[in-house]
Amino acid sequence: MKLTTSRLITTITFVGVFAMATRVSADTDTWWHLRAGQWILEHRAVPLTDPFSHTRAGADWKYPGWLVEVPMYWLFANFSYAGLNLFTAVCVTLTFVFVHRSCEGHPFLKAFTLVLAAAASGVYWAARPHIVSFLLAGAFAYILHLYRWRGVNRLWALPPLMALWANAHGGFAIGFIFIALTLAGQALALVWRVLTAGRAQGEPSVPSAGHTGDVGLPGLAWLAGIGLACAVAVMLNPSGPAMLLYPFKTVSIGVLRDFIQEWQTPDFHRREAQPFLWLLFATLAAIGLSRRRVNLTDLLLVTGVAYLGFLAGRNVALLAIVAPPVVTRHVAAGWADIRERLPAWTAPSAEIADQRAIVVNWILLSVVTLAALLKVLIPLQPSVNEAEIARTLPVGAADYVRRVRPPGPLFNAYNFGAYLAWALYPDYPVYVDGRTDLYDDAFLREYLHISLGRPGYQAALDKYGVNLVIVESNSLLSDALTRDGWLAVYSDPVAAVYRRVTP
Repeated sequence: MKLTTSRLITTITFVGVFAMATRVSADTDTWWHLRAGQWILEHRAVPLTDPFSHTRAGADWKYPGWLVEVPMYWLFANFSYAGLNLFTAVCVTLTFVFVHRSCEGHPFLKAFTLVLAAAASGVYWAARPHIVSFLLAGAFAYILHLYRWRGVNRLWALPPLMALWANAHGGFAIGFIFIALTLAGQALALVWRVLTAGRAQGEPSVPSAGHTGDVGLPGLAWLAGIGLACAVAVMLNPSGPAMLLYPFKTVSIGVLRDFIQEWQTPDFHRREAQPFLWLLFATLAAIGLSRRRVNLTDLLLVTGVAYLGFLAGRNVALLAIVAPPVVTRHVAAGWADIRERLPAWTAPSAEIADQRAIVVNWILLSVVTLAALLKVLIPLQPSVNEAEIARTLPVGAADYVRRVRPPGPLFNAYNFGAYLAWALYPDYPVYVDGRTDLYDDAFLREYLHISLGRPGYQAALDKYGVNLVIVESNSLLSDALTRDGWLAVYSDPVAAVYRRVTP
């Protein structure tokens, strides 16, 4: 195969994205997903009630992630952390394949925009079912792009993808957001064309849209029908039609919006959050400086997902999917305008294919691939992952409890719950964990009351018969337990373990 400069740029781009995405990907919530995947394989069934906590044992639990939890557990059981990290990296890379195929212009332009988008979405990359939502969102956006801009109708694929998504993660609502924003943009464009055509010709008409990003009235009807078919597809899951309400139930939990970091407005003082702003400003600059008129659907998609990103950090990755095609389309149009004004100047070709250039390209690709491989190998080592996990999670505390086996039931910090569900189940069911869809708003507010050591916290612990507590070292609850006579039996820089002192 001739490795032209164009192919070299594209290949290096995806090697770079894969290397960026291969990192320690297990986070605080990864662990309950692994435990659920193991439970499903052992019981050959999808849990519809809670098996992992003592506070919600037997309560209805309708989580749509089983289809990802099972392979996640299998990868971890067979390939340890390397399996999880590569799984995350592959999902991220495939997502940007869809994004890249939607972009226009010179390979350098597409490469630069894609890397910026990857950096903007990096805060989202973790070994959890939501990484499959990222991939499916990319597939949805690409299919809608094909329909609008290239006249290729693959909308029939969206309902099957939605059925898959509704069994993979609760982020299937993203697919409906993309369809709704597209429908709104197409409807506005249709009304605008009718109004402007009427003024110009004396009577309203709807001219053929062509491949300008607008699909006209028949296309609008198609999109609406596909949206309804996707709603039906969501019902094809173990929980049935109830899954349609899952996204609404999740976002209605006030504690989740008020106290869970990924559901809060991003902290743009943190470096990892700033690429989102760079991508948004680059998109606005590309639209503003281009003489090409912005497509209304593009405008709604960009502003709509940017709005969602400002509302919650977990939404910032959506901009990395919808913005790059808009950026490249307008930058390519602006560059074409500049070249028209400078007819004597010839842009360097990305298709140089003489023998010497091909040899140099292969050498360059080999060097870049080797550097990426060296980077990728680091987070595949178990010791690297274990050290990072022990830095934030109660690994030592869990080891102590397994060894000494103090009496429960257990109260635990929210951020520790998922790991403890993995490390201590079934001997010590957790008090709370990251499954906010299971624990309602009232329960989580009571948890916050306890975790802050406020007056009356002991009565709340008594209600659940708690005899064992695992919380952050130097937390407010840790201070309260020490003051009120609980016995500190283990402590390290991350977590402390307390036992109730019985008279």
